[in-house]
Amino acid sequence: MAGRGAVGSSRLRRRATFSAVRAALQPGDARSAAAGAGAAAGDGVGETEKRRSGTHASQRAKNEKRKWRSEAVQRMSCHQLQESLLSSASGYSNYRGILNWCVVMLVLSNARLFLENLLKYGILVDPIQVISLFVKDPYSWPAACLVIASNVFILVALYTERQLSMGAFSENVGLLIHCVNLSIILSFPAAMVLMIPSMTPVGGVFALGTYTILLLKLYSYKDVNRWCRELSVAKAKTLSRSLSCPSDQLLGPGERQVYYPGNLSIRDLYYFVFAPTLCYELNFPRSPKIRLSFLLRRLSEMLFFIQMLVALTQQWMVPIIQSSMKPLEDMDLSRMMERLLRLAVPNHLLWLMFFYWFFHSSLNFSAELLRFGDRQFYSDWWNSETVTYFWQNWNIPVHKWCLRHFYKPLLRQGFSKTASQSAVFFLSAFFHEYLVSVPLRMFRLWAFMGMMAQLPLAFVGHFLRGNYGNAVVWISLIIGQPFAVLMYVHDYYVTHYRMESD
Repeated sequence: MAGRGAVGSSRLRRRATFSAVRAALQPGDARSAAAGAGAAAGDGVGETEKRRSGTHASQRAKNEKRKWRSEAVQRMSCHQLQESLLSSASGYSNYRGILNWCVVMLVLSNARLFLENLLKYGILVDPIQVISLFVKDPYSWPAACLVIASNVFILVALYTERQLSMGAFSENVGLLIHCVNLSIILSFPAAMVLMIPSMTPVGGVFALGTYTILLLKLYSYKDVNRWCRELSVAKAKTLSRSLSCPSDQLLGPGERQVYYPGNLSIRDLYYFVFAPTLCYELNFPRSPKIRLSFLLRRLSEMLFFIQMLVALTQQWMVPIIQSSMKPLEDMDLSRMMERLLRLAVPNHLLWLMFFYWFFHSSLNFSAELLRFGDRQFYSDWWNSETVTYFWQNWNIPVHKWCLRHFYKPLLRQGFSKTASQSAVFFLSAFFHEYLVSVPLRMFRLWAFMGMMAQLPLAFVGHFLRGNYGNAVVWISLIIGQPFAVLMYVHDYYVTHYRMESD
C-alpha cells in the first residue's frame, strides 16, 4: 500500500511540474502556434495561386486548342452562303471601276473614229460657215428683228394686266386680249419664217424658240395675276406658295416682299422674261450676291462647249449624214441601219454636250447674273426607269410649267390622269414639230410622231422596272433621235437641193 501511495504522489508531482512548465511557456507556444498557423495559411495561399495558375494555363491551352481547331476548320472549308456581286440580291453598288472602264473605252473608240474621219475627209471645221447658218444676207438679220419685235407682245401683256387690276377691263375682256396676244405670238413668227427668203433654218429655230419661251412665260404671267385677283376678291391677306414666297427668308438682302398689284411693273416683268424659269411668281427666291468665280466658270464652259458642238457637227456628223443619202434614196435597209448606228454615237454625244451647255452652264450663268435662287434646272434623269420619269426630270422648267398650268387644271376640270398625261405629251409633240418643221419649211411630222411614240413607252414602263426600264429609256434616246435626224435631213435634201438640181 505504501508503495502504491508513493507512486501516486510522484505522478501528482510530475503533473504539477508539467502544468507549471506549460504555464510558463504558454506565450511562446502561442507565438509558435500563430507562426505555425501563418505558415499553414501561407502554404494555403501558395496552393491557391498554384491552382489558379494551373487553371489559367489549362484555359490558355484550351483556347489555343480551340483556335487551332477553328483554323483547321477554316483551312478545310472555304465556302459560305453568299450571292454574286453582279446579282441584285448581293446589295453591291460600287461600280466606279466599271464606270471608269466605260469612259476609257468610249474615249478610245471615239478617238479611233475621229482619226479615221480626219484621214478620210481631212479638216472640215470652218468657223466662218457657222455665221452663214444664222445670216444669209449680211445686210438682213430677220431672226434678230423678230426677237426685238417680241417686246411689243410683252408690253401688251403688262398693259392688259394693269387695266385688269384697276377694273378698267372686265375679266372676259382681259382674257380675250390675252388669248389674241398669245395667238399672235404663236403664229406671227411662224409666218415670218415661212415668208422671208433670207431666213435661215438655224435663225428660224432661234426666233421660234424665243417666241415659244415667251408664250409660256406670258401664259404663266396671266394665270398668276388672275389668281392674285381672285385672292384679293376673297380678301386673302397672304399668297400661297404657288403664287409667292411665304417669307422674306428666301429673298436676298435688301429685298422686300411684293404684293399684288405692286408687281405690275416693267422691271418686274422683264426680270421674269430673262429669268431661267417659265413659271411666274411675285417674289422669286434670290441669292445673296453674284459670285464672280462661279460666273466666269460657267461662261468659259459655255464658250468651250459651243465650239465643241460646232466642230463635232462639221467634222463628224455632216459626213455621216451626207453618206446616208444614197442608202435612203435606194431604200437599202441594211445600209440604212448601218448609217443609223454610225450616226447614233455622235448624235447622242452632241445631245449630251448640248444638255450640259444649256441646262447647266447657260441657265446657271443667267441665274447667277440675275441672282435667281432656284437652280434646279434638271434632276437625275439618267437614272430614269420610265419615259415619264425622264420627261419629268430632264427639263425641270418645262415640267413645272406643264404641271402647274396644264396638267393640274385638266385634273380640276374632271379629266382623268391618263387623259391629262396624254394631253401633255400631245402639247409637247406639237411644239417639237413646230420648232423643226417651220424653220425647215416642210411638214413631215417626224418629231411629232417621235414624241407621241413615247406615250406607249410611258405605259409599258409600268411593267419594266430597274435596270431593264433604264435600258429601254437609254435605247429610246440613243436610237430615236438619230432616226428623226436622218428623216428630216433626207426630206430637206430631197425637197430643196434635189428639186433645185432638177
